[in-house]
Amino acid sequence: MSLWGGRFKKNINQDFEKFNKSLHIDYILIKEDIITSIAWSKSLLQAKIISHQEQIKIEAELNKLLIITNKNPKKILCSKEEDIHSWVENRLVENIGPVGKKIHTGRSRNDQITTDLKIWCKKNIKKIYCSIIQFQEKLVKIAEKNSNTIMSGYTHLQRAQPIIFGHWCLAYYEMMQRDKSRLQDSFSRLNTCPLGSGALAGNSWNIDRMTLSKNLNFLQPTKNSLDSVSDRDYVIDIVSAASISMLHLSRFAEDLIFFSSGESKFIELDDEISSGSSLMPQKKNPDILEIIRSKCGKIYGLLINILVIFKGLPLSYNKDMQEDKEILFNTIHTWNSCIKMSSLTIKKIKINKKKCLLASKSDYSNATELANYLVTKGIPFRESHNITGNIVLYAIKNRSSLENLKISDFKKYHSLIENDVYDFLKIEKIIEKYNSYGGTSINQVKKSIKQAKKEILKSKKLKFT
Repeated sequence: MSLWGGRFKKNINQDFEKFNKSLHIDYILIKEDIITSIAWSKSLLQAKIISHQEQIKIEAELNKLLIITNKNPKKILCSKEEDIHSWVENRLVENIGPVGKKIHTGRSRNDQITTDLKIWCKKNIKKIYCSIIQFQEKLVKIAEKNSNTIMSGYTHLQRAQPIIFGHWCLAYYEMMQRDKSRLQDSFSRLNTCPLGSGALAGNSWNIDRMTLSKNLNFLQPTKNSLDSVSDRDYVIDIVSAASISMLHLSRFAEDLIFFSSGESKFIELDDEISSGSSLMPQKKNPDILEIIRSKCGKIYGLLINILVIFKGLPLSYNKDMQEDKEILFNTIHTWNSCIKMSSLTIKKIKINKKKCLLASKSDYSNATELANYLVTKGIPFRESHNITGNIVLYAIKNRSSLENLKISDFKKYHSLIENDVYDFLKIEKIIEKYNSYGGTSINQVKKSIKQAKKEILKSKKLKFT
């Protein structure tokens, strides 16, 4: 039975009825809808709109519905109801009679749905937050195991300077740390209760919205009824946060795809998370990482989708807003699964330390330290940079590394170069010089790991309220 048919003379067109329905999407909100309905019944009692016995009866039946639907939520989809609100209210009326019809007094589906959705968002923000912490723990664990594993760092996908593999892990830890802070921000902004705002103008009944919001574990009620029912900033906020986080996961995936390639062989992915070729028996493909990378584009599409839906909507509620839920649900599911797959990947990688070290010693990645060495001799950096470039050209021509050149070779380019230059060219010595705060020295990496462990512990204790 529809909740709105009183003023219509004709029955609804069946094709339009099917087109208009959202139950196949918003049935997911069954628990949230029952929770808000129970809280609303208590507000109706407080306002003396229903009796104590009626409220007890309504709440008892709603709790029964909650138990039934917890076992098999998809059973709801067998219904012909328009949306989850219609389904709950009609079941209430069927089971307890006319008193069930009182539940919607002073309430609109407009304030009801956004309240349901906010409660769902708060719960799922916590889930995503926990998934990120688990991923960070894996990153820190691998970083700790490889706090002295030297590898090549890259710029422009060209070997640049030596770094510690643990330092690479901690770079993604920091990205995830910012992702967590965006989730905290999103949570704090959405933590206001729209229920009691009515369709758009507020509520003419004596509803205590402050108590209602506390009963639903919100910080406070929303301040403007018109904004309350038309606001979906919090959905856009979450999808936006997901887009940035997925960007981080995509870069993580791309790095590991490159590191596991035949050209690099820095790492090997575990057999359990790799796949093969239907034609080429030797292949071991990083499909798990490629899928993560591709899912990033999907989330970008969902962000553009919701932005376009809302960009021209007049106040207050419009049916266009029905599309927000599928976007949100899809985003959360995709984002969470990609975080979990990233955790699984990093947990099971094997590091080829010899290959990593060899790469760090190739392609003249110690050239910057040669330039720095010349600076210690009183030569301005811009001049030392040019001298070093010429020495590198000489080494390339003679198929030699910088550390294998003779002093006589160096002196062709500057007379101040002495035997102490070789200490500047050793990869192990170079690493230890990057000892500034946040640098890639073993000492700094170990300090960062220690700090990261403290931050993770603090994150686990965080209470979203």
